[in-house]
Amino acid sequence: MHLIIDGYNLLHVGHPVLSTNQGDLQREREQLIDQLASYRRTRPCEITVVFDGWKEGWITERKERKKGIELIFSKLGEKADEVIKRLVREKGSGAYVVTSDREVARDAERMSVTVIPSEQFRERMTLSSFRGGKDVDQDEEGRQKKKGPSRKLSKKERRRRAVLKKL
Repeated sequence: MHLIIDGYNLLHVGHPVLSTNQGDLQREREQLIDQLASYRRTRPCEITVVFDGWKEGWITERKERKKGIELIFSKLGEKADEVIKRLVREKGSGAYVVTSDREVARDAERMSVTVIPSEQFRERMTLSSFRGGKDVDQDEEGRQKKKGPSRKLSKKERRRRAVLKKL
């Protein structure tokens, strides 16, 4: 499983950017990387986080690796959305995209790549750290929880839920 994450989208899910101070932003990115590294220990997977560099970035795209997570900063004049779309084309259906950006989600779904909204992934990431990686749809003894009356979900929704269970 390879997660491609829209970095600032996930970072600021639930609360808007309050500060434009570069030091605060760096600290927030580091906290996100720590959380993702912790998540990666409970759910082994490849994680690529893409951050915008189009306003105040470098002339070329910058890649680095921290705590087992690949970080990509888009180059000056290029948005993270474009980098994510390119990665989706390169990785194909073996990737999963974490974003709440409609345009990126639509493009990924056209390529048969499952999209996980940032809010849901943040929730899963938080639950995973509290529950030690145990599936949320299981009871305390590891048995599958009973659900209400059966109804068939759309194929897209079933695929999305299957991916969420893996997370």
